[in-house]
Amino acid sequence: MLFAVMLLLVMVVQVTVVNRLPLPGEAAPDLLLLAVVGYALARGAAAGAAMGFAAGLLSDVLPPVAHLLGQNAFVLCLIGFVAGRAVESHPGAGPLASLGCAVAGPVIAAAAGALLNDARVDLATLTTVLPQAALYNLLAAPPVVWAARRIAGGPGIRPVHHRSTAWRGVVHERGMW
Repeated sequence: MLFAVMLLLVMVVQVTVVNRLPLPGEAAPDLLLLAVVGYALARGAAAGAAMGFAAGLLSDVLPPVAHLLGQNAFVLCLIGFVAGRAVESHPGAGPLASLGCAVAGPVIAAAAGALLNDARVDLATLTTVLPQAALYNLLAAPPVVWAARRIAGGPGIRPVHHRSTAWRGVVHERGMW
């Protein structure tokens, strides 16, 4: 419940403060994306995907809307899953996963927009706005992801056991390898 309140607060801050900052260029950091990454790092892939979908769907219906319904839900769901899965597979990968997702978010959003024939995705957008958005996300990622991860807390993440390792152990016990 606390994280849902934080997501609403993040959306309000994004629209009323961050998007209006006189930053150089045409982009701004995506606080919602970074909050979903922090949640996924704290709770895992399934919870990160679910929270990303819910947060993205909510942002799809709240103004200002300039894209198709479900586009943000898809992007944030995918990013939440990837961030959570990275930490489940490699428990020490949190900082690297957060930075990777901070860059991947705008790239996936642009790719989704291009696939959906979004008129806003053109060569100028890809060469100017996309690098700026990735840079701003990289700069904002450490404090935002840290705060979201602390608020999400949770029971922690259980590491994923790779089947290939377990299979080799079973085969080895039988004397095949």
